[in-house]
Amino acid sequence: MNMPTDAVNAAPAEAARRVVEANTYLTLATADASGTPWATPVWFAEHELREYFWVSRLETRHSQNIAARPEVALAVFDSTVAVGSAIAVYVEGVAGIVPDAELDAALAVYDGRSVAQSLRNWTRADVTGSAPFRLFRTTASQVSVLDEDERRVPVL
Repeated sequence: MNMPTDAVNAAPAEAARRVVEANTYLTLATADASGTPWATPVWFAEHELREYFWVSRLETRHSQNIAARPEVALAVFDSTVAVGSAIAVYVEGVAGIVPDAELDAALAVYDGRSVAQSLRNWTRADVTGSAPFRLFRTTASQVSVLDEDERRVPVL
């Protein structure tokens, strides 16, 4: 996302919103029980810059890491822009499988973005029971962007 850094200083939440809406993948950083780090791209949907959703298999390394240590970090950015002109969104939070009681609302967000991008529909049956996938969520404790001096500017 090519956005002047003065736009970040004027409206960090708007800058973050533009980055998140313009990108379809985020980098999910996890660590296992012993602290060994792992980073992976995941297709995502978000809600109000506070919740980030993705679908993964339970046996993936990042899913196993989240089960052992739910603290995660996320980065959303456009890697195609020229060096020095990118804006990124940084998120710290806690991740886990969306609880059954919250699944319908979470699926509405995830499926809504999927359908808007002409991808598949996602239903409860796709992420519960014997289905191989689960819907995961990170609830943000911190969201920030960088200013022109590469200092974090809080968004939320």
